[in-house]
Amino acid sequence: MSETWQGPSLQERMRILRTTTSVAIVGASANPARASYFVASYLLSSSSYDVYLVNPRATEIHGHPVYPSLADLPVVPDLVDVFRRHDDLPGVLDETVAVGARTLWLQLGLWHEDVARGAEAAGLDVVMNRCLKVEHARFHGGLHLAGFDTGVISSRRADH
Repeated sequence: MSETWQGPSLQERMRILRTTTSVAIVGASANPARASYFVASYLLSSSSYDVYLVNPRATEIHGHPVYPSLADLPVVPDLVDVFRRHDDLPGVLDETVAVGARTLWLQLGLWHEDVARGAEAAGLDVVMNRCLKVEHARFHGGLHLAGFDTGVISSRRADH
C-alpha cells in the first residue's frame, strides 16, 4: 500500500506546537521502556504544556493522575498524542472528535490514511508518524543531551 496522504509542512507543525497549550497522551505507560513514558517525561519536564495521561489500566504515572479515556479529562485538550495499535486508531479518532480537540497526532510508526482523512474532514489538524517530543525539541531548542542521553534508548551495540 502506498502512502498518498500528505502531512503538514515543517511550518505547519511549528504552528500546531506553538499554539498548543494542552496535550493528552493516549496510551501513556508507566513502563520506562515504552516510548510513551519517555515522551510524557519529556513533555512534563521540558515543555509548558498542560499534560494529561490517558490509559484505562493505570491510575498514576510520573506522579500525575491517569484518566481512563479522553472523555474523563477535566479539560478539552488541544492536541491528542496517540500511542495505540493501528486497529485502535479509528476509535481514538472518534473520541478525539467527540471531546473537541483540534489536533490528532499519531506517534512514530503510526500511519492510517482513513483516520487522517476522517480527522481532516472533522476539522482537525493531523500529524502522523512523527514523535511529538522530537518535533517539540526541534522547534524549542531542546535537541541536546538532556533529551537523548538517558541510557534508555541507544544506538550502540551491547558489549558481549
